[in-house]
Amino acid sequence: MRILGMISGTSHDGIDIAVVDFTEDGEKLTGSVEYTDSIPYDADLRSSLLQALPPSRVGFETVCELDTRIGQAFAAAAHNALEAHAALPWSGPVDAICSHGQTVFHWVDDGHALGTLQLGQAAWIAEMTALPVISDVRAADIAVGGQGAPLVPILDQLILSPARAAGQRAGALNLGGIANVTVCAPGHAPVAWDIGPANALIDAVVTASPVTDDTFDRDGALAGAGVVDQRLLQTLLEEPYYALPAPKSSGKELFHHDHVTAAIARAGVDPRLPDIVATLTELTAVTVADAIRAARLDLLVVSGGGLHNPVLMERINALLPEVQVIASDVLGVPADDKEAIAFALIGWATLHGLPGNVPSCTGATAPRVLGRLTPAPTGGFPPLIRSPQWPTGLTVVPVADAG
Repeated sequence: MRILGMISGTSHDGIDIAVVDFTEDGEKLTGSVEYTDSIPYDADLRSSLLQALPPSRVGFETVCELDTRIGQAFAAAAHNALEAHAALPWSGPVDAICSHGQTVFHWVDDGHALGTLQLGQAAWIAEMTALPVISDVRAADIAVGGQGAPLVPILDQLILSPARAAGQRAGALNLGGIANVTVCAPGHAPVAWDIGPANALIDAVVTASPVTDDTFDRDGALAGAGVVDQRLLQTLLEEPYYALPAPKSSGKELFHHDHVTAAIARAGVDPRLPDIVATLTELTAVTVADAIRAARLDLLVVSGGGLHNPVLMERINALLPEVQVIASDVLGVPADDKEAIAFALIGWATLHGLPGNVPSCTGATAPRVLGRLTPAPTGGFPPLIRSPQWPTGLTVVPVADAG
């Protein structure tokens, strides 16, 4: 069964896509990653999206407009991906699309997620691709007491299973807008949580700065040119979220540009842009290292855009000398495409009647099949295949080797 997975994460920079062909062989599952791409949002849509995000206050008219425009952007990206995929020698028909959409608000009160909102109306995707679409994948987990995040552990626990079977305490770290980790240890159920900001605060500061046209710290150049402001760092580390127990989740409702400006005011400092970025990079490294050290990991598998920031990765490695740190590519999962692959897997699970959440990771009281289904314009539904249980392992064949 081929599923096209799509997501735009908390960096809000565009749409990641993966077409994965899943095949079962007994208790084993193989996912052949046949096509991947990343489509940037056009500048006007990204600007409108950023202006609407917390701490801004917007009306329903803005939400309605963004739901439509993001849905149209996802639809165009999916259509183009399907055309490009169809031209490949190993391609075949895609059965369905699983679209995470764009998170614009994650409602958290006293450490508990009460609701979540992802925009990108699925009807536009179904109409342009003539395929059924699975969407709204987080709500079912929240309805049974979960955080609705992270959902990537459904993939993480499978790719980490060999290390766990070998007696290692292994973790999967994603450095997107938010840093999240899945921990798999022998004899224990997996646990996962959002650690705190990975790139979210860095991106917010760089985007708002008048001295650069970039929206992120390209190659860690700003952090490398700056000096960590220890007073500002300590002020940032006073954020109560870091002390909350897992499972926990967060996003740009908390970690946005005003979070940084308020910390600068409380610290009574006036740092240059490179020093702010250096300090925020150190904040990510320190909070990640604290979490990984507390989890007593032997192996850390890293993915996400932060993997390409050499300053950040150098600091994480320096703070965790006892941990083996590798890119997820080593396990066959392309680091830049992992979340899109994960949502393709969640789509496959939904169409097999299998739960896509891991309750020990989200805090849900029960496993749940995720998402709602928008039929193809012709009324067609994807093949629904009831599987008795999840496969015990997953082998991911990267795109370069697929076919």
